[in-house]
Amino acid sequence: MEINIKDTLFNITEKHKEARELLISLGFDNLKDDNLRKIFGSSISLENALKSKRINMDLFITQLVEKIEENKRAQNKYKDSVRITGVLPCPVKVPLMETFEKWLSEQNFDFNLNYELKAASMGIDWIKDELKNSEKVPDLFISAGFDLFFDKNLLGKYKSENLFEDITGIRKYNEDFSEYNLEDPSGQYSMLGIVPAVFLVNKDELKGRKIPQSWEELMSGEFDNNVSLPISDFDLFNALLLNIYKLHGEKGIRKLARIFQKNMHPSEMVKSHLKRERPAITIMPYFFTWMVREGSPMELVWPKDGAIISPIFMLSKKDTKNKIKPIADFFASKGAGEILSHKGKMPSVNPEVDNQIPKENKYIWLGWDFIKENDISDLIKKCENIFNETLRR
Repeated sequence: MEINIKDTLFNITEKHKEARELLISLGFDNLKDDNLRKIFGSSISLENALKSKRINMDLFITQLVEKIEENKRAQNKYKDSVRITGVLPCPVKVPLMETFEKWLSEQNFDFNLNYELKAASMGIDWIKDELKNSEKVPDLFISAGFDLFFDKNLLGKYKSENLFEDITGIRKYNEDFSEYNLEDPSGQYSMLGIVPAVFLVNKDELKGRKIPQSWEELMSGEFDNNVSLPISDFDLFNALLLNIYKLHGEKGIRKLARIFQKNMHPSEMVKSHLKRERPAITIMPYFFTWMVREGSPMELVWPKDGAIISPIFMLSKKDTKNKIKPIADFFASKGAGEILSHKGKMPSVNPEVDNQIPKENKYIWLGWDFIKENDISDLIKKCENIFNETLRR
C-alpha cells in the first residue's frame, strides 16, 4: 500500500480514518473537529505536518499501513456486514462519536461494522453520490433536514417500498413535543431530536424599532434588508423555506427574501456587533446563542409563534433490524439524547431527557400530512427559485 506524503492532511484523513486516529494520538488535536480538519488539513501536506512535530516519517507510514491492514482484517472477519452512514450536527459530533466508539468497544457483534458519520459542515454531496451510485442502501442512516430523506431520487424513493422501520421502541416522544405529533404515523422514520431556529437581536441596530417577537413581526416589512439568514446551513434554511411556504405561501417566501441582508456562519453572527455591516436580526440554530457574551448588545428571542425546527432523522432498514437494533437503541438512548440536548441545545425526543427548555416555548413543525401531500424535494427547489428571483429584483 502506498501513502502519498505530498497529499494534503485532509485528503489522507478522508481516505484513511486510521490516519486521523494515529495523528490525533500524536498531538494533532485539531483533527478531532471535522470543520477544523478541513480548514487546517487542506492547507498542509502530510509530510510538512509530520515535520512540524518532528515525527519520523518512515515510522509513521509503517504504523499507518499496519493499522489499515489490521482494520481490513477485522472488517472482513465475519460473513455479514452492517453499514452506518450519515452526518451529525457539528456541535455534538465529537462527544457523540467518542461516546459511540467507547460503547462499540464494549460490544461483541457477530458481523462486520462499517460506519462513516461526518460533521454536517462537511456537506452531504458525498452521501448523495454514494446513494446514487450504490445499489446498497445503508443499514442505518442519520442526518438532519428534509432534502435527503424525501428526495425521490435518493432515500425518498424507498419510503413507498417500506424499506425502513422505526425500531427504537419509543412510541411517545418527549413531553416537550406532546402537541406536535412528531412521531411518523407510518412507523418508518425515527426522529432523534430537533434543531430549533431562533432570533438573535442586535439591540444597537434596532434604530428605534421594537424587538420582533414572532415570524410575522419579523417579516412585517420593518426589517427588510436587515436580517441574516442561515443560507449556508442547508438543513435549517430548507426548514425555514418549507415552513414559511406552508404558513404563508409564495408571498411568505418573497417576504423572507426581502428581509435578507447577509449570510454569515452562526459563529460570526454572535459577534456581528463588532463588524461594520451589521444585521439587526440573525436567524440561527439555538446552539450558537451559547456564544453570546454577557454585556454584548445581542439578545435571544424564541419566537412566540414557535421556533421553526429541522428534524434529526434516523432510518433503520427493516431487513437488518435484528443486527442494528442495539445501534439504533444507542442513538435513541437517554445518554445520546442528553448529548444532543445539553451539549448541542438540540432538544431530544427521548422521553427521559430533560431538554432544559422552558415549557412555554413553542415549535413550528412541518407535519407528516404536509410531507405526505407534497413532493418535498421539488417544493424546496420551487421555494429556492422564488427566493432567488425576489433577491434579483
